[in-house]
This record gives sequence, C-alpha cells and structure tokens, in this order.
Amino acid sequence: MKKDPVEPTSDLPLKLYNDDGDKFIIIGHRGASAYAPENTMSAFRMAAEMGAEMIELDIVLSKDGVPVVIHDETLDRTTNAKGLVSDYTLEELKMLDAGSWFSDEFKGEAIPTLEEVLEWAKGRVSVNIEVKTEAVTDEAEGGIESKALALVDKFGMREHVIFSSFDYRSASHIGALAPDVAKAILYEKSQSKGKSPADLAEEYSIQAFNCSFRELKSGWMSDMLAKEVPVLIYTVNDKKRMRSLINRGVSGIFSDKPDLLREAVENLWENN
Repeated sequence: MKKDPVEPTSDLPLKLYNDDGDKFIIIGHRGASAYAPENTMSAFRMAAEMGAEMIELDIVLSKDGVPVVIHDETLDRTTNAKGLVSDYTLEELKMLDAGSWFSDEFKGEAIPTLEEVLEWAKGRVSVNIEVKTEAVTDEAEGGIESKALALVDKFGMREHVIFSSFDYRSASHIGALAPDVAKAILYEKSQSKGKSPADLAEEYSIQAFNCSFRELKSGWMSDMLAKEVPVLIYTVNDKKRMRSLINRGVSGIFSDKPDLLREAVENLWENN
C-alpha cells in the first residue's frame, strides 16, 4: 500500500525571498555545482536561475581576516594555487583562478568574498552559510561568526540566512552573538556523544538539523517532526531519492542540481 507523504514541519528556519508556501526549500549546494565551479558567483547565479530558493556556501578567513567563500582548507583542489587559504591575503586570493579546474569555460573565475555573495543574494535568494571547522575558535567575539554576522547586518539579511557548521561551537557562538539569527548543526557523530538529534536541538537551541541522507534514521525524522525542528538533507542528486526524502517530511534538500530538485518537487506536488 502506498504511504501518504508526511507533512513537513510547519515553520521553515528562515524567510525565503520567493516563498511559494510549500514548506520546502530547494537549496543549491555550493550553488549549481554540477554545472559550474562550486562556491563561485557563476554557480550561485545559475542556482538562482534554476529555481533554488536558497544557496549553500562555505566560509573560511583569509590571512587578513576576511570571510571568503571556498570549501576546502587548502587551495589545491579548486584553484591554480597550493597551500592553506589562511596563508593568503584577500588581494592574493583574488588573483587566483577558481574556475579552470572545472572547465575552460570558467577560466578566470574568482574566489568570492562573503560580502560579494550577500550583496548579490539580497532580495534574490536566501543563504545557508556553513562555517568551516578549521575557521572556528573558542571565542565568539571577533571570530569568523562575528565577522560574517556583521556582513549579514550590512545587507539587512538576518531573517534570510541560516548558519551551520560541523563544529558545534559555531552554533553556540551564533546563539550568543545573535539569538534571532537561524542556526543549524551539521551532524557530527563524535561531538554528538550518542545524543539524539532532538536532544542536540534542545541543547544548542537550533532552528534546523542538517545531516547526510546516508545518516538519516527513521526515528530521527519522527522525533524532529514531533519537535517541529526542520530537517535539511545533503547532498542529493538523484530524483528518486529526492522524492523519497520529501515524502518523509524533510524541509529542504541540498543538491548540486537544483534544476532536477525543482522538477522533482513540482512533479511530486502535482501527483499528490
């Protein structure tokens, strides 16, 4: 017997600029990273054009303390340079090519700053800001979260961003610095110490719980729905899996292919 889809939790963790009222968020993972180099303006623009309601990006600090958008701790994989991002000033980082590794079409693509992305995103698409573990410190004041929040405030986007990190200290920092800003933890087993997502949600006062589709357990889903904590799942590029997760009541999916996710969502709503 076919099961009826589970209704997602009533409240999304943030406001969407183009909320269609379906209680579900289409999230471009590092932008439309299946079609353009991840974490670049080209990828973010493409995601928005494909119907993403939110983009996900990763931030670390440059040598001179500027939040820049790049996934890895090092430059080796996604630029024409080598070494730690934190060993380069913003001026030096801006001279690098962050597109050629993906294809010649994107030769000369630059590493964006968080400021540049937020300026573009304002009024267009909401943003999941993932603070990379290597950038998190014990101190909230003056750290990467503080710098990122200052930029969020510069563009008046407090209601349109959510912060996340695999380092649970980051959620605590955001809670201390800006209690009204949405935050999530990215599930990390060793830090969780056997606690359920519902327990972690209460401990860190999070507005969403993010985990891999491989990690998601049926018990977790029912607990989080009961607690009305939205569950956001990464990284899903298969339409069948997208449909299955939506039917289980998740509130959002991160995908490298936001166009495929948009298609899956629309088809599912039509069929139901």
